[in-house]
Amino acid sequence: MGHDDKLAYEALLQFLYRTPIGMLQADIGGAVEMLNPMAAQLLMPLVPHGALDDLYAIFATAAPDLRAAVERCDTPSGVVVEGLRIDAPDGRDGPLVLSLSVMKLDRHRLMAAVNDITLETRREQERLASRLSSAARTDALTRMPNRSAVHEELQAILARGKGRDGAHAGFAVLFMNCDRFRQVNDTLGQAMGDRLLVLVAERIRNVLRPPSDRIAVGARGGQLAARVGGDEFVVVLDGLRRVEDAESVATRMIGAIGHAYHLQGHDVVCNVSVGIAWGEGDDPDALLRDAGIAMLEAKRAGGARFVRFAAEMRERSARRTDIETDLRLALQADQLFVVYQPVVALRPDGGTDHSAGVEALVRWRHPVRGIVPPFEFIGVAEECGLIGPLGDFVLERACRDFVRWQHELGDLAPRLLAVNLSRAQLGQPNWAGTVARILAETGMAAERLQLEVTESLAAQDTDVQQRLHELKALGITLALDDFGTGYSSLASLHLLPVDTVKIDRSFVSQSETSHHHRVLIEATVKVAQSLGMSTVAEGIETDAQATVVRTLQCDKGQGYLYARPLPSDDLAAWLRQSSGA
Repeated sequence: MGHDDKLAYEALLQFLYRTPIGMLQADIGGAVEMLNPMAAQLLMPLVPHGALDDLYAIFATAAPDLRAAVERCDTPSGVVVEGLRIDAPDGRDGPLVLSLSVMKLDRHRLMAAVNDITLETRREQERLASRLSSAARTDALTRMPNRSAVHEELQAILARGKGRDGAHAGFAVLFMNCDRFRQVNDTLGQAMGDRLLVLVAERIRNVLRPPSDRIAVGARGGQLAARVGGDEFVVVLDGLRRVEDAESVATRMIGAIGHAYHLQGHDVVCNVSVGIAWGEGDDPDALLRDAGIAMLEAKRAGGARFVRFAAEMRERSARRTDIETDLRLALQADQLFVVYQPVVALRPDGGTDHSAGVEALVRWRHPVRGIVPPFEFIGVAEECGLIGPLGDFVLERACRDFVRWQHELGDLAPRLLAVNLSRAQLGQPNWAGTVARILAETGMAAERLQLEVTESLAAQDTDVQQRLHELKALGITLALDDFGTGYSSLASLHLLPVDTVKIDRSFVSQSETSHHHRVLIEATVKVAQSLGMSTVAEGIETDAQATVVRTLQCDKGQGYLYARPLPSDDLAAWLRQSSGA
């Protein structure tokens, strides 16, 4: 070996011994011929007895197929294994993760390279954990933070507040729910509903981007907007000086979100109800709950508004929760029953036909509280989604009672059955099919059934009107309930697909003393007559009121003057008594 060759060889040895990569040379049978210090250091954890003289023995546990891989490599030279991960649990500083590459130098020799990739692996795991954590805190549809992120944000704000002598800085939670969003899903489909939620989210972000009249917040003030489920959104406003600043943001939210959305040829209005909870206490869940309770109060007040949480709302919410729980049991335990208020025909000759019809009304016999008034549970049923099953129960039970009266009473039996409809029932795409099924199963004649919808519901919703036309196609009649209290007017009465107009009791109760109310009743009757509709005066309690509405040519009347709502058997007895039978 010449001098230069010797120098080059020594330089190569120095490189091999100093390189941070473990290098190992072995013959084809696995006998180790050379390894550098780094290889010895990295491989020792794999060899309990410290024997580093056999390549295959070193990797017997970590890479048991290494010998077979070498044998399969039938080329004189080439890569046998590249970047094989090796876990070495007993490293000097804890578990090691190694990368092994093996190549054939020629038919008789192997070269192995071992890298320590422990730190790189840990960093990748941290990056993965960070991505998973971010995904776990992000709503997949709107790409907003989700409920978990809101919870973390509130915990952080409350923790900072505790660090300043237990006093929290001003912050607020806004809990928002889209009004009538379910109707969008039912009528336009879930895909369109999802698109609407994305647009709502974008408008929320736009409101929170600093406008020129941005409210003043502290140096650490911040805003977090999140979707927490379904059509519910939450905004956390930190660094506020007073609760009125949160109300200002809520007002902007309601205004921005309430503008019409254009969805594939449809103009959709989606208002929001907002509940505001001022940052107090130390429980994020309690804050979200209180803001949610205030939001429900805003919905009950008509929606498209905000309500600030007050402590007494929590008690009302608890009562409503109790009623909801008991009402679900009532539907299963046959605690609900139906009573019937007679509707009489007001004959021009002064006589009264007591068999004109009945209106079906639901009642609840609670095992502990006794008879629960409808005003205590109907609103709860509407909010919690039970009004549909409740209404279907009333319709089926009333039809069965009506058919039974026909057999038992003959000519004395009521000729018409009136049943109230809810928005939930009319929101079901195939509810007309449900009505048809009930008619067929009970034997009820379609022309004897009158379904009643409130004026406000029938007048403002084209989808509801479509359902009403579907019901009329079955042969039933439709009535407009509580006329005079909703959105429509005499001028638009001809647009509604109804056969009967029921004049609200608020007009009838003042008909004796108020000329104005008598004029309104008379105008309603004349317009209805011109459109081929009949009229019913509700809430008649005195003979004088009955005389007024009869004089004004109302076709029918109902009220306590004639009878209170009666159970089925009592109604039959009343009909027999009224007819003198």
